Amino acid sequence: MTTNKVLLVDGMALLFRGFFATSFRGNFMYNSKGVPTNGVYQFLRYLTDAIHTFQPSHVICCWDMGSKTFRTELYDGYKANRDEPPVELIPQFDLVKDVVNSFDIPNIGLENFEADDCMGTLANLYSQENEVLILSGDQDLLQLVKENISVIIMRKGQGNYEVFDKDNFYEKKALFPAQIIDLKGLMGDSSDNYPGVKGIGEKTAIKLLQEYGTIDDLLENMEKLPKGVQNKLQTDLDMLHLSRKLAEIKCDVPVACELETSQWHFEEEKVITKLDELEWKHLDRLLAPLKDTKPISL
Repeated sequence: MTTNKVLLVDGMALLFRGFFATSFRGNFMYNSKGVPTNGVYQFLRYLTDAIHTFQPSHVICCWDMGSKTFRTELYDGYKANRDEPPVELIPQFDLVKDVVNSFDIPNIGLENFEADDCMGTLANLYSQENEVLILSGDQDLLQLVKENISVIIMRKGQGNYEVFDKDNFYEKKALFPAQIIDLKGLMGDSSDNYPGVKGIGEKTAIKLLQEYGTIDDLLENMEKLPKGVQNKLQTDLDMLHLSRKLAEIKCDVPVACELETSQWHFEEEKVITKLDELEWKHLDRLLAPLKDTKPISL
């Protein structure tokens, strides 16, 4: 029986979400040094709410380490549709990690890999003896769901979560978690800018995978498919295989974090000292969700 509950946080997903949720009206919350802090503030609201809601025993925050990864080497169009981050967000990348650090939450990231790969690797490792929760807004992570690994997708609005686990997954998605990789291989992913097979959308891709299970079995039964689908697959065969490779989260990257270093606790004084630098009012309100999370007193 597992007793630990490990929360893996997709740091960049929460920061970007927090930044855009608060900046659309031009509210960047500058401190007296002229540093914008709105993304970090909202990130912290998301983080404290999730810790309050899911009551983890351990918390780890994973980060992307720049835009160049092994995926951009495989396909130079990967994520090439994304704009440069707004200038007001750039100083908040380091700032948010400092704030996370003040809670004694480990910041984990690895050059050449995405946060998803770090989360996948750590989730597989910890799930052997612990319950793992992954917090993000990114549906790519659904492929990681299995025994002892759940994915929490943040929906619109504060504190609005949808939890995917091995018991409810098929009912929600009409596929199994591992099929999400092949789904993306077939239909592509517009947000990550890889095309999949031209002319095959989500509905067709789901139907094909429900019938044949995997891309490999689909290709082995090519002659049974409608002529139009056969032609599309044959035309884009290379891109199909490449898209599947881009979609798959690597769960064997050389990243490590000793579980005991991530035990959830925080020293209130240390946190308040850090947050005071950002000149936010009502820190007690910001930290209120953590009052019942039983931090270990050091």
